[in-house]
Amino acid sequence: MHKNLYPFILVSLTIISMGCATIIHGPKQNVAIVSEPRKASIIIDEIPVGYTPYLSKITRNKTHIVKIEMEGYQTYETTLKRKLDGWIFGNILIGGIIGIAIDAASGSMYRLTPKDVTVQLTASSAINHKTKDGIYFSVTLKPDPNWQKIGQLQKPIYGSPVR
Repeated sequence: MHKNLYPFILVSLTIISMGCATIIHGPKQNVAIVSEPRKASIIIDEIPVGYTPYLSKITRNKTHIVKIEMEGYQTYETTLKRKLDGWIFGNILIGGIIGIAIDAASGSMYRLTPKDVTVQLTASSAINHKTKDGIYFSVTLKPDPNWQKIGQLQKPIYGSPVR
């Protein structure tokens, strides 16, 4: 009779020694990153990872900074914050202290919010140009009244010499 009990005890100890959140969803979370227009650059924690639309597996154990950039558009930035996940409370019933410790060590005790990032990029009010000489200049449609004016482009009058 005792020989039949060993497999049951072994399986029970394995389940008890694992964290509930680790079993349910693991230490990484899928985060969908979508933008309009598409093909915008994605930078997570200062590391370029790809272009929108993108599905990223991100570790749950820390807060992450997500930037979405595209030339001619304002950069969008958001923070994926870690919050305590409800599955950690399953350890009270199943995993106990060992399960809580495993979930904490792996980062599985957290979930990232927002769950997904969807953004409509806003067109930039400044238009940047580069001359043949490698000089950059910007044209701003709505200048700030506090800026100091250093020059102004003028449309040439046809028929007059260009200076």
